[in-house]
Amino acid sequence: MPTDTVDAVVVGAGPNGLVAANLLADAGWEVLVLEATPTLGGAVRSAEAIEPGFVTDLFSAFYPMAAASPVLAGLGLERHGLRWRHAPAALAHVLPDDRVALVSRDPAETAASFEAFAPGDGETWTEEAALWRRIRDPLLNALLSPFPPVRAAGRLARAAGTADGMRLARMVAMPVTAWTGERFRGAGAPAVHAGNALHTDLGPAQAGSAVFGWLLSMLAQDVGFPVPDGGAGALTAALARRFTARGGRIECGRPVSRVLTGSGRAMGVLADTPVRARRAVLAAVPAPLLYGRMLDERILPPRVRGDLRRFDWDAATVKVNWTLSGPIPWTAPEAARAGTVHLGGDVAGLARYGLDVELGTVSDEPMLVIGQMAVADPSRAPDGCESAWAYTHVPRGLDWDGDRLRRVTDRMEALLERHAPGFGARVRGRLVQGPRELERANPALVEGAVGGGSAAMHQQLVLRPVPGLGRADTPVDRLFLAGASAHPGGAVHGGPGANAARAALARAGVGGVAYAAAIGGLHRLLYS
Repeated sequence: MPTDTVDAVVVGAGPNGLVAANLLADAGWEVLVLEATPTLGGAVRSAEAIEPGFVTDLFSAFYPMAAASPVLAGLGLERHGLRWRHAPAALAHVLPDDRVALVSRDPAETAASFEAFAPGDGETWTEEAALWRRIRDPLLNALLSPFPPVRAAGRLARAAGTADGMRLARMVAMPVTAWTGERFRGAGAPAVHAGNALHTDLGPAQAGSAVFGWLLSMLAQDVGFPVPDGGAGALTAALARRFTARGGRIECGRPVSRVLTGSGRAMGVLADTPVRARRAVLAAVPAPLLYGRMLDERILPPRVRGDLRRFDWDAATVKVNWTLSGPIPWTAPEAARAGTVHLGGDVAGLARYGLDVELGTVSDEPMLVIGQMAVADPSRAPDGCESAWAYTHVPRGLDWDGDRLRRVTDRMEALLERHAPGFGARVRGRLVQGPRELERANPALVEGAVGGGSAAMHQQLVLRPVPGLGRADTPVDRLFLAGASAHPGGAVHGGPGANAARAALARAGVGGVAYAAAIGGLHRLLYS
């Protein structure tokens, strides 16, 4: 059987796979990217999926981490057609009484919005924003670098100083309910932070949620919640153009069924026909799919197999997309200015919703994350119209048949109608994506899990995806995990893909034998 031969095979043409492929191509490697679905992009795709003239982002839509990521900045994607667009305001949290907490890229405007809820909250926000400006670059570098990020962590420690550094470390372990209770007096700022924490699978009462809520809130003020001009797929297209301009190849509709191994190392993949990899295989797929389906389990240490059975996925997702004859008719006019809107309870209500999801209960009072795409990018819909969506997290493991999915979507639309009377009358078309539909369209979104695995503290750093090194290296030599299951986890920032590419380059470099010996020794220590 004819065998294609390249330096590296990258499995998966989502953003992490394309970032990894670009970095290897920059090093002069011959790289082939194989994508199972007919369309590249993973969860960064868009299409006129409901009716012509309306662009729908099929999965993710707003990209604060991408705009701030030093990994993506280093690729210079603006030279390959990427252009960011911004709504007048980044984020609006609509409370049950229709008061709105607004986050703007203007810190003074955000502070004024929070101050209206309680005297002093604006000053507290200003203090947090000043801390963010001081530590932003070293923090992002530390978050996205291969573990352990020795140099970046040192720069972060110097930028934060001893006093603020200790308080940041404390916040990392805190639930957002406790942290905001210490820092703010009114309802607005805590709701914003809790809502941002819920972009992960962490409820506001869970340990570790404070840092996620704080990080997204700071990014909303700093870089906004931007969108690619023309649709989410424009970000994917820029990554693909850059890669192919360097001689890389992408083949869609070619699923990888096996990673081929020999003598304890990855030799290539089986994708209908074999593809030989001289130097590396990089898998930008969830860890359970790589280890459980693509590898002969006998090659894995028993401890790894046991740990994978305890792998925690993040929550399932229901997403509803609409084409609208006009903008969403919010009762609160401030909500109309934001590209992203949180709709749900105050911090206590959001904590109850998070607990419902964690305990397997479909909440009667869900939180919705809503995208008003034409507010951010008018090209997404005809003049005067809107392309909008909303998603909510739901429990995993339920049978999402038609009736259960219909009840959730009805509840979502009823909540929108309550805060935007006349919304239903403006709906022209609708596309519902339940957990099954999301996974069918993108096999990496198992049951609609969009984060590649839980963001909980027991699955972070050296515990992601299983207890180990916190690196892209797997127990199989020259096989690297490049997807969101690996550190630093979900969101569109390219960190896992970049870390996998760096590990592959190190393994193939001058010190590659010593590198392999060190990694192999550590793996034996951990898994024997």
